[in-house]
Amino acid sequence: MNHLKFIFPAGFYWGSATSAHQVEGGDVNDWTEWERANSARLTAEAIRRHANAFARTPDFILKNYPNPLQKENYISGRACDHYNRYEQDFDIAKSLGHNAHRFSIEWSRVEPKQGKFNEAEIEHYRKVILALKKRGIEPFVALWHWPIPLWLRDEGGWQCKKIPDYFSRYTQKISTVLGKDVRFWITLNEPEIYTSNSYLAGAWPPQKRNLFAYLNVLHNLIKSHRKAYEVIKKINPNAKIGISKNNIYFEACQNKIANRLLKKFIDWWWNFYFLNRIKNYQDFIGLNHYFHNRIKGFRFNQNENKTVSDMGWELYPEAIYFVLKDLKKYNKPIYITENGLADAQDKNRGWFIKETLKNVARTIQEGVDIRGYFYWSLLDNFEWDKGFWPRFGLAEIDYSAKGGKTLERKIRPSAYEYKKIIEDSAIEA
Repeated sequence: MNHLKFIFPAGFYWGSATSAHQVEGGDVNDWTEWERANSARLTAEAIRRHANAFARTPDFILKNYPNPLQKENYISGRACDHYNRYEQDFDIAKSLGHNAHRFSIEWSRVEPKQGKFNEAEIEHYRKVILALKKRGIEPFVALWHWPIPLWLRDEGGWQCKKIPDYFSRYTQKISTVLGKDVRFWITLNEPEIYTSNSYLAGAWPPQKRNLFAYLNVLHNLIKSHRKAYEVIKKINPNAKIGISKNNIYFEACQNKIANRLLKKFIDWWWNFYFLNRIKNYQDFIGLNHYFHNRIKGFRFNQNENKTVSDMGWELYPEAIYFVLKDLKKYNKPIYITENGLADAQDKNRGWFIKETLKNVARTIQEGVDIRGYFYWSLLDNFEWDKGFWPRFGLAEIDYSAKGGKTLERKIRPSAYEYKKIIEDSAIEA
């Protein structure tokens, strides 16, 4: 890299990302029912561990509504009301220089009953896509970002033997109706995060802790992606299709053999297994990246944590360099489809984006084919079992109780720092 600036390649996609359940509001799916059933429990757990778990949470979040100590925090409800305000939100994205946006279609909206599609909801998503294109923003459309319809939950969800066929039918419907306006499809979001939290740790719906269920679901996701890939390609051979894959930089500390062996195994299972199984069924790799994990003394998570987010996640921008270098072996274009931090006071976001993009530039210089960066997220949103308190957004959402929830959008200063990089299409060395 030269001593002045690195210029990003022509045609580079700059943007941000959202997911339907986290921003739209008004969903009816397995997550919404789980939220209502578990909000009191999650609140009680938050109160019990408040002394340490939320020690880093700014006081103004605890004083406002909703916060980690109130059960309303754990119910998505209206969320950001993006379902009704998407035009306003895309105006924000456009004003910040974004030329691409990643969002998801909510399966439970468009197929609320098995095999019966809601044409009005599909039309809504067509309008969302056209609203992006009208603003010169390329849509990257995800088909599944974790919630499922209630009818599918009742059949066993991702454990159901018919799930690859069900997902294929859903994919065929959506890609047939919307495909002429979509070039980039993401079939699945972070399959390993979902499976480990839902079927191994038992933290998310359906809250199972069973190794065999975990492996079964993982392989059903692999089968579902492959079938969806073939369906979309048959409808539009020119479509570009991939997944959003969460990869972690596992670092073997002190280069000791035990640490290196553990790193080799966990890299294989967490970072590469799923990609290896779909390598002939993807046109690009979508990388979601948040974590560095130091392995020391045969133990994980031995990080120094010099700088952390509001959620306690280590902020280690160098990690993305190593993760991207590891993906070069697949010889596929890479889009960074998620990368960000919870930072309610906007203290570290600008620095984090700049330092991350310096490392992205470094990998491009070294021959890795990276074609886009999507910050997570455009908006503060509903962060699953953590609720509303983590603030990831380039735009702040006003959830305060004063005068009712206005859900007013306010662009954070760091969003303008990101905009400057986009406008220059360059980063200082």
